[in-house]
Amino acid sequence: MMLSTVLLGIILSLLILLTVGGNVLVCLAVCASRRLRCLTNCFIVSLAITDLLLGLLVLPFSALLQLKDDWPLGPVFCNFYISMDVMLCTASILTLLAISVDRYLAVTMPLRYASLVLPWRVAVAMASVWTVSVAVSFLPIQMGWNTVNGTLQNHGPWAQEGRCRFELNRPYALTDSLLTFFLPLITMCWTYLRIFRIARAQAKRIISARPTCITTYNCRNNPSISTTLLSSVSAVALREHKATVTLAAVIGAFVVCWLPYFILFTIYGLKELPDPSSEPEYPYVLWLGYANSALNPVLYGALNRDFRSAYTHLLRCRCPAYHGLRSRQPSSPTVTAARDELTEVTLLCGHTPSTCRAGHTDQNFMLQEMAIRFTNGAAATDVSGNERSC
Repeated sequence: MMLSTVLLGIILSLLILLTVGGNVLVCLAVCASRRLRCLTNCFIVSLAITDLLLGLLVLPFSALLQLKDDWPLGPVFCNFYISMDVMLCTASILTLLAISVDRYLAVTMPLRYASLVLPWRVAVAMASVWTVSVAVSFLPIQMGWNTVNGTLQNHGPWAQEGRCRFELNRPYALTDSLLTFFLPLITMCWTYLRIFRIARAQAKRIISARPTCITTYNCRNNPSISTTLLSSVSAVALREHKATVTLAAVIGAFVVCWLPYFILFTIYGLKELPDPSSEPEYPYVLWLGYANSALNPVLYGALNRDFRSAYTHLLRCRCPAYHGLRSRQPSSPTVTAARDELTEVTLLCGHTPSTCRAGHTDQNFMLQEMAIRFTNGAAATDVSGNERSC
């Protein structure tokens, strides 16, 4: 029994450290890298701060409650802790929703994105996230709207000494689960499905148009260039497959981590259980949901190459290599860069160094221009003419 408690404590401590460390790294990456300081990444930073607060203010007490049978901190702090738990988990989920909507606008309306996603609108979106989060956490819990008898939980003569209970009634459980999980889940699945379909159609158009261009160019110019262009076409197809895997990972992690908890949360609310935390399966689904906050820095940070570069330099105690003047100068397009953009614009801030705005670059145009710049002088002009004819 003692050994299992120690092992459980080690596992929970590692999860807390991973949550705190990963989200601190995201915040430092944005602060240290000028290239990452863009409007789109405000959502990423907000998500990191939310998950960081969860790791600092909630998870240690959840671990304490998991390792000890008694709650030693009193009923007032118990209700505050439960309110913070609900608020931060809700804010994290709704911020993921805001990110998916932002990516949807960037991909479906690339020309209007800069005029739609303005600083004041991002601020309104973040304020709305926190308003809803407070409305479903502190307000009902501190007013006793979540209990069956309408009284404040963990207070009164019927409250058990040394217990920290999160009581549920039907209206609260259904409202909270619908607003903070099931509706965001449906919206996220729809937006990411649309994003993937657009990326797939875009890749198919590029692949179908390229062989004609290669053939035209191959008849008039150096055959070795056509081999390079054909390789880039194959790379686009491979990148399109990677985009599928990336979006599947994003949705899959969110569903796997939170769906079991909210299913049980709804069932417990319909049954109006006085203490859901006493159910044997409750701790497992609760900590599985917490694990999503540890995965977010990986899914919404490390999958972006600019974040990966910033992570690497921070872990090596260096400033990012593209910080400063270099970050303001456009890099020369390459096959790798062009392929990377297809995936990254669908997920995160697929920005250019000069604007740091997702969705400004037309992927088809960029890949066509990439073929032109492989050549020099008059040959490049001839390729440009062939490209237009295609």
